[in-house]
Amino acid sequence: MQPLRSAVRGDALDIILSGSWTSAHVAALEPLVEHALRDAQNRKIRVDLGGIAEIDTFGACLLERLLRAPPGAETPATNVPERMRGLLAEIDRVRGTAGLRVEKKTRLGGIEAIGRATVNAGADLVVFVEMLGRLGDALLRVLRDPRRLRPISVVYQLDRVGLRAVPIIFLITFLIGGIISQQGIFHFRKFGAGDYAVDLVGILVLREIGVLIVAIMVAGRSGSSYTAELGSMKMREEIDALYTMGLDPVEVLLLPRVIALVCALPALTFFGSISALFGGGLVEWFYAGMSPAIYIARLRDAVSVAHFEVGITKAPFMALVIGVVACAEGLRVKGSAESLGLQTTTSVVKSIFLVIVLDGLFAMFFAGIGM
Repeated sequence: MQPLRSAVRGDALDIILSGSWTSAHVAALEPLVEHALRDAQNRKIRVDLGGIAEIDTFGACLLERLLRAPPGAETPATNVPERMRGLLAEIDRVRGTAGLRVEKKTRLGGIEAIGRATVNAGADLVVFVEMLGRLGDALLRVLRDPRRLRPISVVYQLDRVGLRAVPIIFLITFLIGGIISQQGIFHFRKFGAGDYAVDLVGILVLREIGVLIVAIMVAGRSGSSYTAELGSMKMREEIDALYTMGLDPVEVLLLPRVIALVCALPALTFFGSISALFGGGLVEWFYAGMSPAIYIARLRDAVSVAHFEVGITKAPFMALVIGVVACAEGLRVKGSAESLGLQTTTSVVKSIFLVIVLDGLFAMFFAGIGM
C-alpha cells in the first residue's frame, strides 16, 4: 500500500498516511512528501495519521513538514495514535524554537548596537588582561626555576617568526622605503627642496613606518599562525590532554611563542629599517641623481640615535600585544572549522588595530617628553 495518498476535494487536499514512516524508507517517503507539498500550494491540508504502523524521529520530521505547510498555517491532523503524540509534540517544540530569530528594528536600534559593541569590547579587554596575567604568572614561575623554560621550543619559534620572515620583511620594507623616497622627491621638487626627501625617509622610517610595517606583517604572518595552531590543538583536545598530564598549556605552548615574538620583532624592525633606507637611497640615486655618498651624508645629518631609539622601543610592546591577542583568540576556538577561521581573522584584525593604537600612544608619549 502506498504510504502517502492524496486527494483534492474542492479547495482542500486530503492526505492519508499509512505504513512505516522510519529512516529505513527514506528513499520512498521524501519524494512523496515533496510531491504532496507541491500539490498543497494555495490549498488547505487535512492529514489523516490513523494508518501509520510505526514511526521514528525521521518520520516525525517529515510529518512536521506536512503539518507546517503552508508556512505559518496550522494543518489539522486527524486520527493521531496515542503512541505518537509525545514524539510529535517534541518535534513541534524543537522546530518551533530552532528557527532563526528575526530581530525587530526599533528606534533605539542604534543605541542598542552601540551598547552591544561596548559590552563586546569590554569582554575582549577582560580576555586580553586575563591572558596577559596568565603569561606573566608563567614567566614568574620560569624566572624562579629556569629549568621550566623550554629552550628548544623558543629557538624553534624564533626560527619560524624571525629568521624565516627576513626575506619578505626585506622585500616589503625595501619597496616602502623606495615609494616614500619617490613621493618625497616628486612633491618637494615643486618647492626646490628635493634633497629634503632624504630627511623624510630617514625620520619616517626610523621612527614610525619601519616598526609599524614590520609589526603589521608579523601580525598577519605569525599572529594568524599562532591562532590557527592553538585553535587546531584545542579542536583536537590536545590542550585538554596537557591539563590531564598535569602540564600548564600557557607555560608549554604560549610562553615560548610570546618570548620568541618579543625577541624577533625588534631584530626584524632593525633589518626592515635598514632595508627601507637602502630602498630610499636607490631611488634617490636613480630618480634624483643623488650619489650614495651624498645620500649617506645627508642621512647622517637628518637622523640621530634618538630617532632609532624611538622606533626600536616600540617593537617589544607591539610584539607582546600581537602574541597575547593571537594566543587568546586561539584558545577561544570552539569545535568547528568555522570557529577556527573566524578566530584567526579576528586575531589578525585585533592585532593590527591594537598595534596602530599603540603606535599612536607612543607617538604622543615621545612627543610629550621631547624625543
